[in-house]
Amino acid sequence: MYTVVVADDEEELRRAIVRRIDWESAGFRVVGEAENGVEALELVEKMEPDLLLTDIKMPFISGIELARQVREIRPATQIAFLSGFDEFSYAQQAIQYNIISYMLKPISVADLTKELVVIKGKIDNLFQEFRDKQQIQMDKSSFLMPLLMDGYQAEDGEEGEKFLVRSAIESGVLRDHHNDFRYAVMITSIRDGNGKNCTAQEHVHSVDSILKKYVKHESFYWNGRVISLLIATPSAFDKYLHILVGDVVQSTERIMELNCSIGVSRIMNRLSECHDAYIEALNALSYSGRADSGVHYIADEEHVEGINAQEIMNIVTEVETLVRGSQAGELEEYLEELFERMRGMKVSRAKANYLMVQLLASICKIIYAVGDGEEIERMQKNTLLQSIVFQDGSFREMQGRLTEFCLSAREMIGSQRKKSSRVLCDRTLQIIETEYGNGDISLVSVSNEIGVSPNYLSALIKKETGKTFIDLLSGKRIEAAKELLMCTSMKIKEISEKCGYSDQHYFSYCFKKYSGVSPNALRRQMHAEERE
Repeated sequence: MYTVVVADDEEELRRAIVRRIDWESAGFRVVGEAENGVEALELVEKMEPDLLLTDIKMPFISGIELARQVREIRPATQIAFLSGFDEFSYAQQAIQYNIISYMLKPISVADLTKELVVIKGKIDNLFQEFRDKQQIQMDKSSFLMPLLMDGYQAEDGEEGEKFLVRSAIESGVLRDHHNDFRYAVMITSIRDGNGKNCTAQEHVHSVDSILKKYVKHESFYWNGRVISLLIATPSAFDKYLHILVGDVVQSTERIMELNCSIGVSRIMNRLSECHDAYIEALNALSYSGRADSGVHYIADEEHVEGINAQEIMNIVTEVETLVRGSQAGELEEYLEELFERMRGMKVSRAKANYLMVQLLASICKIIYAVGDGEEIERMQKNTLLQSIVFQDGSFREMQGRLTEFCLSAREMIGSQRKKSSRVLCDRTLQIIETEYGNGDISLVSVSNEIGVSPNYLSALIKKETGKTFIDLLSGKRIEAAKELLMCTSMKIKEISEKCGYSDQHYFSYCFKKYSGVSPNALRRQMHAEERE
């Protein structure tokens, strides 16, 4: 049985729809009804319905704007429009939000019931497609798997990129050379209620059934995860990335009743950077709990770009080669050039330390492979190696030191994430505090301003404050309006505009909802108290 929220500002019509339709026989259950766009949006966020049936012309928030905002917070909810406006422009605007049905008023109970049965069939198909077990086209995996998991090292620079583009076209991943595409990697992990990984080959099709609505993509299954390469223009990534990942998570929870965690990389400009994107997505996924559902962007979790894995690999390989068979002067010259380049690029000390550990590990590997016991013992006395790699004492002591170090690192990471969460939440509250009068302020605009994803910011606000972004913004606006009502002689219309409401009726509705009285009633009450 699918759930539905019915929204229409005509109470008589709305009540007739709710009461006269045989919802159960059509396959639905009404879980809420709204008389305006604000109530509808709040109900969608609270009830998470499978379907929103709404008039296209609604008070405060129009049906089109409502569809846009629903897509931001609940992309898995299907939307059906009832409209008295037989205009193509409305239909055009509706198309971009994947509207499942567009019906014209007036419509009879019989015709509406018939259309609801059609809508149910469409939702059935969407659910079934998500569940379907289909095999991925393996002809593309011979290109995708090395691209993401190994990287291409044979050629560098523009020629290397051209080679990758040609290979992508030959494999069917890209159509032609003429594109403005960017690339990102998302990794999906599906777990049961006990935290056990149950991701399987067939889930590739489930993920693809969602992604195809938004961007070009290629997916494959590997080692208990679904790996997806997302291919889109910069504007498409801006518009759809946070929506499509939310859709995958919500669909997995609703249709499969399983938990879904997704790791998302930064957006890359070149195919040759996709291996780094894969590593970033893996690292982002590692921030999810075993029994959690949600999306983790590496840009949210680690705000400074990480080490370029390909660059580190190239440096380590070159040093290994020089250590094995070069003249001492060549090795010294290479290291001199390397550190000079790092100084010129103003590489951070943390990045330099990471490179140092990788180089030492590589050199130790060679030492243990070719040295005898005496030479190995002599090298172990090297001050640098002792300070970083070698420890005296038993294996039990080594285990204790390593465990202590790992636990300290884990605590530090957790503490830093909490601190970062508080900082981001405080920044959001500060933006609301100073910009509440801006009628265009939204969750997406604020997330863009502070440099995190809307999914991340929404979850963070709920966790830190127990409220939604809309609740916080509306609360601030109403408190500011109260102060203006009590301390100034400004007209209601002027106050509404100053507090970010372009529609005075919308302002009065929100004010009464949050305060229990209308703006005029509050002002009259205040004047009455002053006269007493």
